[in-house]
Amino acid sequence: MNKKIISIIIILLIAVVGITAYLNRGNVAEKEEAQRQAEIHFKEEGNQIKTLDLNLIEEQGEVTFNKDLDTSDSGPVEHSFTGVPLINILDEVGIDLKEKEQVIVNSVDGYTVALTVAEVLKEDNVYIIYKSDGHYLKTKKEGGSGPYRIVIKDDQFGQRWSKFVTEVNVK
Repeated sequence: MNKKIISIIIILLIAVVGITAYLNRGNVAEKEEAQRQAEIHFKEEGNQIKTLDLNLIEEQGEVTFNKDLDTSDSGPVEHSFTGVPLINILDEVGIDLKEKEQVIVNSVDGYTVALTVAEVLKEDNVYIIYKSDGHYLKTKKEGGSGPYRIVIKDDQFGQRWSKFVTEVNVK
């Protein structure tokens, strides 16, 4: 009897994993295409608002700053980053953060970061980066961490610095 129940549970788990993979295959293709085109999709409550490419993002108030990245593999290493404050871009695409609770950043590799609205509104804190140490970020397929990544200056160890960013969803 126990073997039969275990077998049924295993079959159900395999079915759930298969169905989930099937349903998400379109999202993966969309994210990979966005990365290839160097685009970020901006959504509000899951609804597509606007897509921006590198040229439009660079026009939103480019800033270059130095920040230490302290990882478990090394001590703090200073890098120069160039990007745009996320709040500038959200303003440009017409997303108002009033009455919103969080900003979800999704990446091509499935990594997701949740930011509070207060973090995004804080001056000089959350950036969409497209250059590191003076060089444009390469895509994941090219061995890079871009074409975009999120840098949160208040995140001391860079644990929520998301690579390969393709989507920002405000909820």
